[in-house]
Amino acid sequence: MRSLFVFMVIVSMMGCTSKGDGEQTTSQRARGIATIHTELAAAYFGREQYAIALQELGVALQADPSYAPGYNVRGLIRMALHEDEQAEADFKRSIKIDKNYSDAYNNFGWFLCQRGRAKESVPQFLEALKNPLYATPEVAYANAGLCAFKAGELPTAESYLQRALILRPGMPEALYGFADVAYAKGDYASAKSYLLRFQQAIQDMNAEQLWLAVRIERKMRDRNSEASYAMQLTKRFPESREAQLLQMGE
Repeated sequence: MRSLFVFMVIVSMMGCTSKGDGEQTTSQRARGIATIHTELAAAYFGREQYAIALQELGVALQADPSYAPGYNVRGLIRMALHEDEQAEADFKRSIKIDKNYSDAYNNFGWFLCQRGRAKESVPQFLEALKNPLYATPEVAYANAGLCAFKAGELPTAESYLQRALILRPGMPEALYGFADVAYAKGDYASAKSYLLRFQQAIQDMNAEQLWLAVRIERKMRDRNSEASYAMQLTKRFPESREAQLLQMGE
């Protein structure tokens, strides 16, 4: 509904533009079309309707091939479809068009991190943070912390996660990151404390998070809590890698 309203407003504004500004009007129309269809694509992406989302982006980028958000959203869709070469190309093109586009840097960084390129990912998050107008710097800091942890850089990870919590106290992603870091350092009491705070901020834990909870409670020798988390993991995610590790006794 919001996208439709924006479209109607843009159309009405186009009708009021003087004929003397023909060249500018054409540019504005192209950008307006690109904006609306990219918004629609993002909505379809959120519903995992990837084919329709790609169709919308086709319209958007045909209208305005220089619209950076269009390539950013297409990168996310291709990432979800595991079309990695195309996803990376889209993120890079988005950044090339707009060097201050923090969302594209952040998403590209997350793509690299998820594809086993954690060390390459952190500089992308830092690029996102260079823009003083970036609306959600805590997201880039949290992602930088999580990915620095994956790269084995624990002190660096803690630093970034702490900055995320300063900007947004109680941020779930940062709390989970701290639980992971504390467990890796052998500080199981702190790991449990962070994990409990994390649980209070979310509705349900995924397989990875439940597996961390199982291992923390095992180290804390809390057999009842360990059994509870283990049951949730095997019941809700029986085919997951984490459930398989649990069954193997690891």
